[in-house]
Amino acid sequence: MNKWLLLVAAIVCEVAGSLSLKAALTSPWFYAVVVIGYISAFALLAAALQRGMALGVGYGIWGASGVALTAGMSTVLFGEPLTGLMGAGIALVVIGVLCVELGSQSAQARIAAAAETAEEG
Repeated sequence: MNKWLLLVAAIVCEVAGSLSLKAALTSPWFYAVVVIGYISAFALLAAALQRGMALGVGYGIWGASGVALTAGMSTVLFGEPLTGLMGAGIALVVIGVLCVELGSQSAQARIAAAAETAEEG
């Protein structure tokens, strides 16, 4: 399975687990969803890393997406507030993760170029 699809699945499982924590306060059977969601999320993230995803990139996207989706879905599902300041914070987290991803791509390109130069020399 593609490492990016595994990461998306890990994010979905983590968000389901996080949202189920709130739901379990009134319906304790949701604790089963919490456990299954978190175990699945970590297993899927590990699988994405095994397929070559960089840890900083994978964990960053997983964490930032989880925060953003959990905040948005908790507003929809539980009526929790989502203020402008919270939205700005989420945007900063997403921007930070994009910077990590772009920096990782740049570093990999430099490593590949250096390896190519070493082979030619």
